[in-house]
Amino acid sequence: MTTATLKYILKSHLPSFLLPYAIKRQYRNVTGRECDLKNPVTFTDKIQWAKLNRRDPIIARLSDKIAVRDFIADKIGDEYLVPVIGGPYKRAEEIDFDALPDSFVLKANHGCGSNLVVRDKSSIDRAEVIRTANGWLSHNLAYDCFEMQYRDIEPRLYIEENLLKEGMTDLPDYKFFCFAGKVFCLYVMADTYPVHTNARVGILDRDFKLMPYRRAEFRPMTEAPEKPRNYELMVEIAQKLSAGFSHVRVDLYNVDGHIYFGEMTFSTGAGKMTYDPPEFDRILGDQWDLTAGV
Repeated sequence: MTTATLKYILKSHLPSFLLPYAIKRQYRNVTGRECDLKNPVTFTDKIQWAKLNRRDPIIARLSDKIAVRDFIADKIGDEYLVPVIGGPYKRAEEIDFDALPDSFVLKANHGCGSNLVVRDKSSIDRAEVIRTANGWLSHNLAYDCFEMQYRDIEPRLYIEENLLKEGMTDLPDYKFFCFAGKVFCLYVMADTYPVHTNARVGILDRDFKLMPYRRAEFRPMTEAPEKPRNYELMVEIAQKLSAGFSHVRVDLYNVDGHIYFGEMTFSTGAGKMTYDPPEFDRILGDQWDLTAGV
């Protein structure tokens, strides 16, 4: 048994009364900062507080990347959903690769980072893809960083149409930070393919102007990216989807003006990110009234 596996098992059996101590320890180990769970002020502290106290069932439902599709269709229409072309599957062995198009995206519904972009089906090792995908299914993301909204999601695989069409080199990700149904700012992530962690990230205000802050974990954008077509409609969609929530991040894509829903995220980066300069953590925290909705 590996050390990582042992840690995972221990965390998955942690008594609930020890969760605050585990969350504070993990936060300190990753960020080097102390976390205030009693009177959280910064954005990252409030995320840690929310892990313990924000347990409305709707958050779990909307964190399920398959279940959330019904919510999106009801709220804004299914024309904003990326077409699903396969699944759901309980095991990766159920996937009929021969029936799939040459390009597709394989995803798991119960966490984040569990996806594989395939641009040329003939180039993949199918056995390795199956092993990887079944690994996703066997792992409960809730016990990595105590994001308990993922705990009870039934793991499934599914396959989406690849929005990154032939001739496209990038698919920017627009991540809208919404508080009480209003967009305050957004991340724009570019150069996310093929390695997400190598992306460039820009933090922009509601008017799409580059702000003087950065995520220390990513390469920064030095200039504001080109504003996408129908940007105001993207803001409108993000605000409509976030209505009733004290905070949620709404992720959208924009392909030549056609807007697609990505996901709704309730604990960005598990609240373990670092902003440069650090004052932005407080600025974001000031936007979040923990009592203003779910």
